[in-house]
Amino acid sequence: MLPTPSTSHVPYARVYEPAEDSFLLLDTLSSPSETAFLASHFPLTSPTPSPLVLEIGPGSGVVLAFLTAHAHAFFSRRDILTLGIDINRFACQATGETVRKAVAEDAAGAATGANAKGGYGYFLAAAQGDLTSPVRPRTVDVLVFNPPYVPTPEVPSLPIGMTEEKTTYEEDSALLALSYAGGKDGMEITDRLIGELPVVLSDRGVAYLLLCAQNKPEEVKERVRRVMARRGGTGVWRAETVGTSGRQAGWEKLQIVRIWQEEHV
Repeated sequence: MLPTPSTSHVPYARVYEPAEDSFLLLDTLSSPSETAFLASHFPLTSPTPSPLVLEIGPGSGVVLAFLTAHAHAFFSRRDILTLGIDINRFACQATGETVRKAVAEDAAGAATGANAKGGYGYFLAAAQGDLTSPVRPRTVDVLVFNPPYVPTPEVPSLPIGMTEEKTTYEEDSALLALSYAGGKDGMEITDRLIGELPVVLSDRGVAYLLLCAQNKPEEVKERVRRVMARRGGTGVWRAETVGTSGRQAGWEKLQIVRIWQEEHV
């Protein structure tokens, strides 16, 4: 079993703490079916550049660190580039530290023989930005998004005028709200991201999107298929559930949807 990265350094008053949704992503991405899919979808023999993995809204960085530190386990190759983008600059700082610690732990294990060999990839940065706005079109090979999916009356705005040294309780609360408040049906931010997928994903691009039951996942998957079909390509764009929380938790029951282009046979 792959170790979960430490997030003990993360300021949870300002940054979303890993919870059931985070761990569902870890479990799904590290499942035999998904590691086999990723390894076959991005073979080392491919002439295309090193795969770029982007997480939108990494928060504590636990998922991005997991993917970076164990890149070889996921892709059967180490030349994986990882990038995080978060609107919360404190989350960017936390993510960078989480990734660095996880990679150092993997490297130390390889040096002592605890690991057969170091399997970590290459972390680029955790940049502050709005969804995929800092990224060039058609450059992302794997996109991971655990969105603000809770239905709320509105989507909060980013607090203005904060300094790193001091924030108010209200500012901290607003920062946390950005990580969970999804507006109408919990889908306002997710809908924006879906609209950006045809632009940002590479031709071999894959996206993993987390949804809850009140997001109406079946409708979302059909919407994604229509949006991606307009992008076109050499195959058929699919959107299918590949992971689920597996237990009834009211409307918070969660699932992971994989979005990818399946080549014609």
